[in-house]
Amino acid sequence: MIAAGWIYWLLGGFFFLVGVQIALDRMHPRRWTTAAFWCLFGASICAGDAVPSWLLGAVVIVTALLAGVGLTGRGTVATTSEAQRQASAARTGNLLFVPALTIPFVTVLVVLVAGRLSFNGRALIAAGSQTLVGLGVATLAALAAGWMLLRPKQPAVALIEGRRLLEAIGWAAMLPQLLATLGLLFTQAGVGTQVGIIVQHLVPEDSRVLAVIVYAAGMAGFTLIMGNAFAAFPIMTAAVGWPILVRHFGAHPAPLFAVGMLAGFCGTLCTPMAANFNLVPPALLEMRDKYAQIKVQIPTAIALFAANVALMSIVPFL
Repeated sequence: MIAAGWIYWLLGGFFFLVGVQIALDRMHPRRWTTAAFWCLFGASICAGDAVPSWLLGAVVIVTALLAGVGLTGRGTVATTSEAQRQASAARTGNLLFVPALTIPFVTVLVVLVAGRLSFNGRALIAAGSQTLVGLGVATLAALAAGWMLLRPKQPAVALIEGRRLLEAIGWAAMLPQLLATLGLLFTQAGVGTQVGIIVQHLVPEDSRVLAVIVYAAGMAGFTLIMGNAFAAFPIMTAAVGWPILVRHFGAHPAPLFAVGMLAGFCGTLCTPMAANFNLVPPALLEMRDKYAQIKVQIPTAIALFAANVALMSIVPFL
């Protein structure tokens, strides 16, 4: 049976090797502290199940301090010139999209085909791991496709370029994991239950539209705070979505929660907390205003939010 553990080792190993590269770079402005940051992050992903929880907590605190007080930095990585990249792009043409398109194609293929296979009466892929295993296999397939397509001269070019991109992103690369953990903490702390109690006192029992607006606004609002609609979803669903809209007003769960997630994504468009969406692209493009992308997205987010509220008010109740 194939489980998802090897993916964490692969991912953690990448971060650890990036730290080793930085430690060997004598020209790096913050060589040792930046190397410690990425090595600790990588080691925590690899050995998360094998070490005590207090030790992982200590690693999180140390990495947060290293990033928080500005002890991490960005080095200069030897890469191709602008002219070399232009020549490569002209030579390869639209085939450059093949590695990127390989990831969704192989992921879906693994989930739909390999996820249903069995060996000696046991499922080939562990239950609940099909998507993650598919994504890991697809990433390796995309790496192989890119290698065969571009034929780089340096064997470690993927690792070197990975370091360059990761240092351009910086500590924000950790944010999705931290925000997902924050969502779990909010759920375990009973935030959704308390929000539900408040909403039940504020929303009249016969006001379905107002309940929909509160649910959509809560999804967008919590996403603004946490940067992740997946973290906001259990809170608002436990508070409003299930007890009020589904059980009280009889909404159909599938369309309600699907559009509810879209309402949360409206918050994603407007918050710097969604760093992987809103801060990483300006950093990679070296834009002067790191919030320029958010400013452009806000009008779209407002229009989409209004459309989502309209859909949630009608479709789940048909």
